[in-house]
Amino acid sequence: MIVPMIDDKRFLLVREYAAGLHEYQLGFPKGLIDPGETPVQAANRELKEEVGYGADRLESLSTVTMAPTFFSAHMHIMLGSGLYPEKLPGDEPEPLEVVEWSFDDMDALLARSDFTEARCIAALMLAHRRLLQNR
Repeated sequence: MIVPMIDDKRFLLVREYAAGLHEYQLGFPKGLIDPGETPVQAANRELKEEVGYGADRLESLSTVTMAPTFFSAHMHIMLGSGLYPEKLPGDEPEPLEVVEWSFDDMDALLARSDFTEARCIAALMLAHRRLLQNR
């Protein structure tokens, strides 16, 4: 999962269909690591596929687990900066809507009924914390 930063306050989200909820959700770009890829390579590829940007810098924020008592899946959360336009074809069944947001309006994002995935909320908090540390 990548938090793609436009500048020191603004970031990009994608709106895509969440089959488990049967509704559209806002979230950060994410995807699987293909065989032979590193997490950084996969993050940059997913950015290009889902939001049409690559990143000059990808910084690891954390690796989180999901339901570790049931399965061993891990998600690498990265902060992407130095964005540049580059689009790769993706594997989504329909085009994703890219939505710009700002940390200045973070409370409004957290209050939305379509921004509910715990991993996205964790990524938002981790990215915000890192950006505050870097000021």
